[in-house]
Amino acid sequence: MKRIAIIGLGLIGGSLAMALKESKARGTEIVGFSRSAKTVAAAKKCGAIDRSAKNLASAVSGADMVVIATPVMATREVLASIAEHLSPDCVVTDTGSTKVQVMQWAGQYLSPKISFIGGHPMAGKETSGIGEADAGLFKGCVYCLTPSYRATPQAVRKLKKLVESIGAKPFFIDAEAHDNLVAGVSHLPMLLSAAFVTATTKSRLWPDMAKLAAGGYRDLSRLASGNPEINRDICLTNQQKIVDWLDRYIEVLKGYRQLVAEDCDELAEMLAQAREARDKWLRGEVP
Repeated sequence: MKRIAIIGLGLIGGSLAMALKESKARGTEIVGFSRSAKTVAAAKKCGAIDRSAKNLASAVSGADMVVIATPVMATREVLASIAEHLSPDCVVTDTGSTKVQVMQWAGQYLSPKISFIGGHPMAGKETSGIGEADAGLFKGCVYCLTPSYRATPQAVRKLKKLVESIGAKPFFIDAEAHDNLVAGVSHLPMLLSAAFVTATTKSRLWPDMAKLAAGGYRDLSRLASGNPEINRDICLTNQQKIVDWLDRYIEVLKGYRQLVAEDCDELAEMLAQAREARDKWLRGEVP
C-alpha cells in the first residue's frame, strides 16, 4: 500500500501509526488527522505520521486504506464525511470496541464499492492520548476482524496482512458474537471498576480508607481511569448485551453476599473454584 490514513491519533490510532512505521509497511505513507492541533503536533514530533491533513476529505484522498480510530459514536460522523472522498478500491476499517452499530453505519453511508471491515484490537491501557501511544501495544494481542458482506477477499487479505505486520493475531468474528463476548470480558470489567471506585470514594470513610488503599485497590480500580467519552460510547452502542452481563454478575454477587452473611463453609469452595478458573485461563487451559 502506498498510503494509509488514520483518523484519530489517540492511544490506539497513535500506536497503530507507530507500529506501522516499525513494520514491513515502512514504505507506506502514513497520513494522520485529528481535530486537536496539539495532538497532531505531538504525532509529528514523535514520528508517528509522515504528514497531517487539514480535514477529513484531504486525509482520505488517495488513501489505499482508512483506519477510523475515534470513539465509537464519532465513527458515524466520520463515515458520513469521508464517503464521497474515498478511492474506489479503498479499504475502510475501524478500531471501535463495539461492532454491530458500526457495521450498520458503514452499510448506510459507504458506497457498495467500498470494502468495509470492522476491527477491534484487544489491547489498550487505562490511560489515553498520543502521549501514551506505544508501537508495541499490539504485539501478541487478538485483533478482531468483522468483514462486511461487501468486503472483497482481496481487501480482507490486505487488512489481515497489516494486522499481522504489527504483531497482532487476526480473529474473524461476527458482529453480534463480538459485542456479546466483549460485553462480558471488556465492558463489564470497566463498569465494575468504575462502580467500585464510586462506592468507596463516596463513603464518608474514604479519607481514612484512602490511606490504607494499596495494591488490591489499585488493581481493581485501574479501569476506572479509562477515557470517559470512549467508555460512554461503548455503553451507548452495546446497551442490551452489557445490561445482560451486569444482571448476570449481580446474581453471582448476590450469591457471594449470601455466603458471606451466613458464614457458610461453601464460601471457601466458591473462592477456590474462582481461583482455579482464573489460573486455568492464565495457563491457556480453556476448553
